[in-house]
Amino acid sequence: MLNIALPKGRLGERVYAMFEKAGFPCPSIKENNRKLIFENPECGVRYFWVKPSDVAIYVERGAADIGVAGKDILLEYRPDVYELLDLKTGVCRMAVAAPKGFRDDPRRTLKVATKFTNIAQSYYSAMGRDIDMIHLNGSIEIAPILGLSDVIVDIVETGTTLKENDLEVIETVVPISARLIANKASYQFKTKEIVSIAEHISAQLEEEANK
Repeated sequence: MLNIALPKGRLGERVYAMFEKAGFPCPSIKENNRKLIFENPECGVRYFWVKPSDVAIYVERGAADIGVAGKDILLEYRPDVYELLDLKTGVCRMAVAAPKGFRDDPRRTLKVATKFTNIAQSYYSAMGRDIDMIHLNGSIEIAPILGLSDVIVDIVETGTTLKENDLEVIETVVPISARLIANKASYQFKTKEIVSIAEHISAQLEEEANK
């Protein structure tokens, strides 16, 4: 049985559709219930829903053989897993945003609010910029409005929330999308099954790109 960790929510539903189309369906996953684990012994797969930020932990620790995690999670937490495929979905970007008209003064320390402290630290270290990191878990957008920070580093999809709070993107840090990842030991012992799924999904993505 191949254990597959899927992120809860719309992204997980889109990704499951890819697995289903690749020939690894599990009809019970579409039933309206609160179950978290679904099996299809005929196809040799077991799916389970987990919080998106936890997928990489399940895969790294071997509770899941493969899973789907955002590139933001992989960059921030650096789990010891194999990244097999860019699924070209859940596309957004990690960006620096600031109040409209903001101008960075390199002579002073830049105050940066974010929940992605490793990504932000790496980005500004590469620039040689001196920063004061402020770790927040939510409502990042209000930090510069209330003077807690100069800028924020956060995921931007449509930019609507930024606009509504009079903020704008001033720099793109890195593009983000969902990635297929694998546990390193599982990849050694279940190579055939994992490679088969990756190849089927890769073929799907190519087909979509060529339409």
